[in-house]
Amino acid sequence: MADMHNANASLAVDSLPVELLTRTPIPGNSETAQADSSERWLSDVRATLRDSGRDFFQPSAWRYWIDFFGCLIPAYVASAVFLGATMGSWQQLLSYPVALFFLYRLGSLVHEVCHLKHGEMNAYKLAWNLLAGVIIFSPSPFFTRHHRDHHSPHYFGTSDDPEYFLSMYHRGNILGVLMLFGKMLITPLVVFLRFLLVPVIWLVHGWREWTLVHASSLSMALNPSYERKLNPVDRRNIAIVEWLCWVRATQILVVIALGITDWTRLPLLYSLGFGVLCMNTLRLAGDHHGNSHGDAVSMSDHILDSCNYTGRDAMTAILFPFSIRYHALHHIFPSLPYHNLAAAHRYLIQTLEPTSPYRSLDRNGWWTVAKHTFCG
Repeated sequence: MADMHNANASLAVDSLPVELLTRTPIPGNSETAQADSSERWLSDVRATLRDSGRDFFQPSAWRYWIDFFGCLIPAYVASAVFLGATMGSWQQLLSYPVALFFLYRLGSLVHEVCHLKHGEMNAYKLAWNLLAGVIIFSPSPFFTRHHRDHHSPHYFGTSDDPEYFLSMYHRGNILGVLMLFGKMLITPLVVFLRFLLVPVIWLVHGWREWTLVHASSLSMALNPSYERKLNPVDRRNIAIVEWLCWVRATQILVVIALGITDWTRLPLLYSLGFGVLCMNTLRLAGDHHGNSHGDAVSMSDHILDSCNYTGRDAMTAILFPFSIRYHALHHIFPSLPYHNLAAAHRYLIQTLEPTSPYRSLDRNGWWTVAKHTFCG
């Protein structure tokens, strides 16, 4: 029982502290005073929501569990049909998009696991990692740290931001498109080999350290320049999940070697991984406008570079599950539970002054931003 408690605590991840989103003014510094003035609207947004009289920040445990199993069950059922059906059959062709849709939604919940506070819903965090994260090679300890960097105004939009789309894509040229496509093609293979070779990595000290820094985030292939910052908790959590993922990767090869399933399962699994990755990459292209030129920006510019999607187009609905379409609002309030984003956005729109810059964050649909990201 004690071992299970320790594993539960190890797989639990901290949410982003509010302190990440604030800066300490330097007395007498005119530049700081000017910056504080330009960011006053953010303070107004925060105060408006926090003084609303409604507890938007309380997560609903039942909502997390329902959304989790509401994705996991159809994702695994559709995947089983796809993997088990005759090659090229109508069952396989029909089950593939269904499997992609729900696997993508299931995988996107790693973001919500990341933002739960330390000690909050530990059973959910453990269940998500064991039943989903390890199975689809997306455990939360491989996401939490670099997502925290993405939220920090010190790293946002710089080369140290692993989730900023323009950190991995050169906008407006065919070479950039080809390089991005090439990265997506190899990413499922890189991730699989990363976990399959865990015993070898542990045997060589130099390899272990390099892997921890350069290959222990879910952006490892799309943004290979990202170097992960590590602390003892990160090392422990990575060690736990990477060995579990090694068991999963080994099991895939063992059942093929024993003749339990056919070798064609490997390319089929690859197609699922590649398809989900393509969907996630398309979403990344619309999260932000890409106005950063690689330097650290103010918190105000950070938020103004982000988007809230209020339209009803199909691509936004597909690519932004669980109300994460309110991405700018999420960057203002990282601890705001995903299921309250829509209600919080409506309240802010109804309450804030007509001149508030918050209103300018709304976009009709994903393509209105993504086309500029891709084409310039």
